Amino acid sequence: MAHFDRAIPPGGEGKITLKIDTRGYEGKIRKGARVYTNDPNRPTETITIEAFVKTPILVSPRSVFLNGKVTEAVTRSVDIKGDPAKSLKIEPRDFSLNHRVKYAIEEISPGAHYRVSFTSIPNVADQFRGALRLRTNYPEKPELLIFVRGRFIN
Repeated sequence: MAHFDRAIPPGGEGKITLKIDTRGYEGKIRKGARVYTNDPNRPTETITIEAFVKTPILVSPRSVFLNGKVTEAVTRSVDIKGDPAKSLKIEPRDFSLNHRVKYAIEEISPGAHYRVSFTSIPNVADQFRGALRLRTNYPEKPELLIFVRGRFIN
């Protein structure tokens, strides 16, 4: 959302206010806005905003893509980190790709850092998409969803 002074006299100053809805984002983000002017020397300018969106639980990356030959077992991992001041516990709730992908949850640092590894099951030629749903002990983020996509060819 943007608010701005509609008219600025030559040599004057104006104000632009940008508001970014960060719901659904986590970690480092970068957003831009283009400003159009009637100045023939600079008809457009770009304003860039960089921020780090703090969330109770950081999931990085938020999704995985598994691809390769049907005979291969391909693995990708997702790191899950909680607030250092508050112990994090996660447990699987449901997984929609049981016949195509295996997953394993490893506690890297007790109560703080987990790694979820997804490995394709060989000899399943297909394209697929699904998700792993995890339950957490954080009331502000009781559930995590990790999206998994895959494409395997002969």
